[in-house]
Amino acid sequence: MPPESPRLAVVCNDVRSEVRAAHAAQRLQCALLCDVDPKRLQDLDFVLLYDEQGLSIQETGAKAPGPVRAEFITGAVGHRYRFGGGKGQQIAKAVGVKAGVYPHVLDLTAGLGRDGFVLASLGCRVTLVERSLPVWLLLEDGLQRARQMAEESELQRVLERIELIAMDGLQYLNGLVEPPDVVYLDPMFPERHKSAEVKKEMRAFHQLVGRDDDADDLLLSALGQARYRVVVKRPRKAPLLAQREPSYQLSGKTTRFDVYALRKLPGQWPEPAASKTACATE
Repeated sequence: MPPESPRLAVVCNDVRSEVRAAHAAQRLQCALLCDVDPKRLQDLDFVLLYDEQGLSIQETGAKAPGPVRAEFITGAVGHRYRFGGGKGQQIAKAVGVKAGVYPHVLDLTAGLGRDGFVLASLGCRVTLVERSLPVWLLLEDGLQRARQMAEESELQRVLERIELIAMDGLQYLNGLVEPPDVVYLDPMFPERHKSAEVKKEMRAFHQLVGRDDDADDLLLSALGQARYRVVVKRPRKAPLLAQREPSYQLSGKTTRFDVYALRKLPGQWPEPAASKTACATE
């Protein structure tokens, strides 16, 4: 039998977010609660919590870990943006980013959007596709807060390169008219890291989103749609998707990138214009 869906509600503890919270509850078809402590809600598994810091996913219960948010300016993602190694990063090499080469990347398994944001910061136009509505709402909120906080013009340009879509990845891929330069996949699998912070996030995501059991189909479809290459991010020792051998691999301590090169990237093209700033939905 398939696992039961987590019990979920929207909690609004910030009067400025009441309209957004009501809209989210309506879309999720779940209860809307106001001015309550999520850790005292024993009859729910998770809440989408609107407070003065924005939107987060919060587990319930007295011993629940802290909230999970989509952050792009502060925390680990902000640090990576400022000090992450630029085009020397493995993800940049896997996608093919280099001076004068800025592919349009279609990220079909967006998650918290961290890799997509890194690629946008390197000059790529990035389309983030996320099928889980709670996670999409986190991404929408994170990008909106980042745009409000972005004071430097360069960071504003980075955020303008990101487009956000709420849709099943395979459905979106099969409906494409214009092929993306690169399709990027980071499928959801069981926990693969040991840090408490990652375990906290992954526990919430696995229960809310579930595993990407269609990852093999995503790869096979992507190979028929991408213009230049498909890149799959995997745990370092994980099996290949669809048992398809990549053209080459880039491996680190915990993860690797399987690169399926379909044709050679152009030697140079202009840095892309801004993507759509509005978030698109199904």
